[in-house]
Order: sequence, then C-alpha cells, then structure tokens
Amino acid sequence: MLKFLIAIAAGLVCGVLSGFGIGGGTLLMVWMTALMSMEQKIAQGVNLLYFLPTAAAALILHAKNRVLVWRAIVPAAIAGCATAVLGALLAAHVDTELLRKLFGGFLVLVGLSEIFWKGKRTGKT
Repeated sequence: MLKFLIAIAAGLVCGVLSGFGIGGGTLLMVWMTALMSMEQKIAQGVNLLYFLPTAAAALILHAKNRVLVWRAIVPAAIAGCATAVLGALLAAHVDTELLRKLFGGFLVLVGLSEIFWKGKRTGKT
C-alpha cells in the first residue's frame, strides 16, 4: 500500500511539472529506474503512456490560454515524431545498461548546462 501511495505522489509531482512544460516525465524516469529499480526499457514504456494524458491535459489548457505558437509546434512535432520512431527502434536493440548510462549522462549534461551556462545564455545571473 505504501508503494502505491508513493507512486501516486510521484505522479502528482511529475504531473505538476509536466503542466509547467518542464519535463515531469524525466523525473518520473529517474524515480522509476533509480528508486523503484525498474528496468530502463519498461520505465520508458510507462513514461510514454504517462505522457499521453498529462500532455493532453496541459495542451488543452495552454490552447485555452492562447499560449501556443503553431508555426513552431507543427514542424517540431513532425520532426519529433519521425525521430521518436527511429529512437524507439534503436532503443529496442541497445543494451539496457547502456541506455541507463546514456540517460544518466544526458541528465548530468542538462544539469551542468543549467548550473554553468543558463545565466550566460539569457543574459541573467
């Protein structure tokens, strides 16, 4: 029962972050793989299914608030869909341990980017 309540809490936190558009699914992946010891490929599938309803809910509200720029969304969505297919095909043939390391490395690079370069990119400190 405790694991179920923790899963609900993780879903709530990641849902709020997804609503902000800041990658709640990435944190969900970390929670599933690092804290729940879920296999990387299974966590990826769960994350993709989690993403569909949370993205749909956020999209509806962002559309209602008229904060969507369709000329940017359409080409990005087309390119993203095409490369997602390629990425999924590639991930199916890559060793799980390598996927974990690549994902961890990606998170480290994003974190370092936020720490060291964000202020320089935006002109803020």
